[in-house]
Amino acid sequence: MVVCPLDFRYGREEMKAILSEESRLRAQLKVEGALALAHAKVGDIPLKDAKAIAKVCRSKLVTLERVKRIEADTKHDVMAMVQAITEKSGPAGRYVHLGATSNDIVDTAMALEIKRAMALIDKDLAQFTLTLASLAERHKNTIMVARTHGQFAIPTTFGFKIAGYVAEMLRFQERLKEVRKRVCVGKMSGAVGTGAALGRNFLKVQNEVMKQLGLGVEEVATQIVCRDRYAELACLLALIASACERYATEVRNLQRSEINEVAEGFDREKQVGSSTMAQKRNPMLSENVCGLARIARGFAIPAIEDMNLWHERDLTNSSAERFILPHLFVLTDDILIKMDEVFSGLEVHEGKMRENIESANGLIMAEAVMIAMVGKGLGRQDAHAIVRKASLKAEMEGAHLLDVLLADKKVAKLFTRAELEEVMDPASYLGKAPEMTMRAVRRARSSLKTK
Repeated sequence: MVVCPLDFRYGREEMKAILSEESRLRAQLKVEGALALAHAKVGDIPLKDAKAIAKVCRSKLVTLERVKRIEADTKHDVMAMVQAITEKSGPAGRYVHLGATSNDIVDTAMALEIKRAMALIDKDLAQFTLTLASLAERHKNTIMVARTHGQFAIPTTFGFKIAGYVAEMLRFQERLKEVRKRVCVGKMSGAVGTGAALGRNFLKVQNEVMKQLGLGVEEVATQIVCRDRYAELACLLALIASACERYATEVRNLQRSEINEVAEGFDREKQVGSSTMAQKRNPMLSENVCGLARIARGFAIPAIEDMNLWHERDLTNSSAERFILPHLFVLTDDILIKMDEVFSGLEVHEGKMRENIESANGLIMAEAVMIAMVGKGLGRQDAHAIVRKASLKAEMEGAHLLDVLLADKKVAKLFTRAELEEVMDPASYLGKAPEMTMRAVRRARSSLKTK
């Protein structure tokens, strides 16, 4: 019986394959093979035996089905795998898992999975960032009203809004690069991290195993790789999901009927928005992302709590971790792919953006007028008081701010109508938004062209 929605509704097969039960077994077998070869390299065991073990580990001789059958008796997953390898290794089987503890294999194999999964997330981030960069460039001069507290603020450009997302995605790529070196580490140091069972060649064996696997080494382990590493990764993935929820929320808000400045792409021939309201076009992907992001964030807390283990370790982290990283990686990957789909097909309603600006009756230019007054020699606080009073009057009377201002003798002495119209032109009050947009676009393309 299938219960988890990841099995039938959410997530890409590419990511799920990396984190599957079969993939995990293959990663653990790879670690066992590397351990045998490392022992042989330092002279602990005969090379022919190490090669025999490694050959079995590389083959399909050890099956998931066989391991599970053994586990039904042993009640220990790693020991079941060790027995399955031993069965197929002949005389060399006596050296399988020599000096290791279960989490030497489990955590090192997890690092291999994490490394592959992070590479896929890195690819997702790059693709989404480039999609955002193209959208930002296309709309670097598309004027819209910015909103704070859900209310009209001052003019901005749609491209500048998206450029903020570009910059944030670039920061996540930097974070991912930083985290990779801290989480893609393994251990081969035995029951409590001292390496006692591995003998005098312990450090050489551990370094050789990690060299073969392309992983870093846990400097001072307990029985496990220290869980601050996994907690950091979980928090990063939750942050990426949360950032995407922010973008998705913006799409949802801007697609509201009374705003209608953007809309998710919609297949007009086939797509259905509602089973009963035939007119509906709902931001379904963006809403889906928001829901999945909330689930992703929820996994950060148990990852942090898994840092708190008794002494050199207990088993309270094990069951939780079977959920945490696989679900987080699948969800984050799914979210990024969906966000790329949303923004690559986003409809931008420039006419509605202009209409919404005009509906403000000049009120969004209040700050611009105040700054212009200061430029004419008026004190900043006096200018603020005049514009504030005029703005409230314009709002109450449904009048245009320009007309109310010009009716004030103090303002009329400072500006002609033509001068005030120029001050209150939204296109004249964008600061460096187009320039900063293109700076973010160029940085994104420059940093991602080598990927």
